[in-house]
Amino acid sequence: MPTVLIADQMSARAEQVFRDHGIAVDVRTGLSPAELLAIIGQYDGLAIRSATKVSSEILEGATHLKVVGRAGIGVDNVDIAAASKRGVIVMNTPYGNTVTTAEHAIALMLAAARMIPQATMSLKAGRWEKSRFEGVELYQKTLGIIGTGNIGSLVIARAQGLQMRVIAYDPYISKARAADLGVEPVDLDTLLARADFITVHTPLTEATRHLFRAETFAKMKKGAILVNAARGCIVDEEALYAALQSGQIRAAALDVFCKEPVKGDNRLLDLDNFICTPHLGASTEEAQVNVAIQVAEQISAYLLRGVVQNAVNLPAVKEEDLPLLQPYLNLGERLGLVLGQLADSGLREVVVEFAGEVAELNVAPIVTAILKGILQVVLPETVNAVNAPFLAKDRGIAMETRKRELADELRSRVAVTLRMDNGSMTAVGTLVHEHEARLVQLDGIDIEMGLSGHLLYLLNRDEPGLIGQVGTLLGAAGVNIAQFHLGRERLGGRAVSFIAVDDAISDALLQKISALPGVLAARMLHL
Repeated sequence: MPTVLIADQMSARAEQVFRDHGIAVDVRTGLSPAELLAIIGQYDGLAIRSATKVSSEILEGATHLKVVGRAGIGVDNVDIAAASKRGVIVMNTPYGNTVTTAEHAIALMLAAARMIPQATMSLKAGRWEKSRFEGVELYQKTLGIIGTGNIGSLVIARAQGLQMRVIAYDPYISKARAADLGVEPVDLDTLLARADFITVHTPLTEATRHLFRAETFAKMKKGAILVNAARGCIVDEEALYAALQSGQIRAAALDVFCKEPVKGDNRLLDLDNFICTPHLGASTEEAQVNVAIQVAEQISAYLLRGVVQNAVNLPAVKEEDLPLLQPYLNLGERLGLVLGQLADSGLREVVVEFAGEVAELNVAPIVTAILKGILQVVLPETVNAVNAPFLAKDRGIAMETRKRELADELRSRVAVTLRMDNGSMTAVGTLVHEHEARLVQLDGIDIEMGLSGHLLYLLNRDEPGLIGQVGTLLGAAGVNIAQFHLGRERLGGRAVSFIAVDDAISDALLQKISALPGVLAARMLHL
C-alpha cells in the first residue's frame, strides 16, 4: 500500500481522498527541515502547499518518494532539478483557484472604483464624509486585460456581465480566440491609452518583470485604475507610488507585492488612493478545498495507476527512448523559446517539420517540447510536457507536423514556423556533436549559434557601421560580449545578429539600440 505524507495545512478533504483510494496517509504539519528529513524516506508521496521546502537535501533522503504534489500553482519551494534527477514527479494544481482569483480581481476593481476600504475606515473613525468618497462606475467603461489565460478569461466574462467594454493584450491570443471571448485584441500601447481600468493576469517572467514602470504609467489614460492580483514585481512599486501621488492614475489595488509579507516601510501604504490585500487571491474556502482534493486525486492516480496530471518535470517519453530523444527535446524547447520571445502578434498555428534522422523517431514529445518553449514565455508556471498541447488548443492554436527526407549535409533538421495574425516566422535548428542544440536559420537567413544564455537579437538593414555602433553602446554600458553571430539574406538586405552577453541588458540600453538608424527590431532573449 502506498503511503503519503501531508506536510502542510490543507483541507481535511485531501486526507479523506487518500483514504478512500486505499492509500495510507499521515498528516504532520509544521515540521522543521531536520524533522522532515528524518521521516521522508518512509513515504511514496508528499502533499504540500507553500510552507514546506522540498530541497535537494530533503530529496536526497527521500529514498522511496515517487511524487510531490503542490496544492496550488507555484512550485518555487520545490527543487525541480533535484527532483527530476531522482525521478520524482512534481505536480501542481493550476486550475483549482482560478475562479476565486478572478473574483478577487473584480472585487479589487470595484473596491478601488468606489473607495470602499477608505470609506469604511472613515466611517469607523466616526466621520460621515459622503462628498470625499465620490467614486466612478464600471458600467460602459473600458477594461484593459493583460493575459487571457484561465484566470484572465474568467475575468473577461465577469467584466462583460458588468457591461464593460473589454480590450485585451496577449501576444498568444489569435483573432478567433479573441472573437470567442468577445474581446478586442490590441497592442500594449493601445491598451494603456484607451483603458479606464487595467487588470493583469500574467506570470512573472523576464518579459513581464516591471511591465508597469514609469514609462508605462506615462502612457496610461490619465485617471485610470490599475489592479494586479497576479504576481508581485510585475508592477514597479516605486513607479506606482509616483504615478498615484501625481494623479497620473486615479487608484491602484494590489494583492501581490515584490517583497512579501509587506512591512510598514512600503510607501504605498501611506497613499489614500491605494488599496491592498495580503495575497488573498486564492484564499477562499472553496479554493482551498478544490486544490486539496485535486492534489490528492492526482497523487493517488499516479501512485495507483501511473497516470500523470499537471506534472512540471516529466517529458512524455518512455524511459528507454529518453536518452535518444533528450537532445531533441532540448533543441525543440529552445527553438520554441526563441520564437516565443520574438513573436509579437496573435499566434494562430505552429508548424513543425522534421527532416533526416530525427524524422524516424517518435517526434510527438519533441512537438510538445516546442510548444512548451513557445508558451512558457508567457505561462511558465503552468506549462509542462503534459499540458502544453491542451493549453495550445484552449488558446485556439492549431498544430501541424510534417516529415521529409533531408536534402543537405545535416543529419537532422527541425524547422518550427509560427503563423501569426500579421505574418509568420521560422526557426531551423539541428544538433552538433550529437547533443548540442544549434540555430542554423531564422526566417531564411543562415546563421549558426548556440541556444543558451542571454542573447541580444537584432534585425537590421545590412549597412556599414551598425555593428560598431551597437558594440560601442554595449561597451559604454559595461556589457561584456561573449559571442557575436551574424547572418544576412543578401548584400544591402536584411541582416540578423545574435550577440551573447554575460548579463541581461537594461530596458534603457535596449531602447538606445532600437533607436539606431538601420535597426528594425531589437529584443533581449533569455535561454
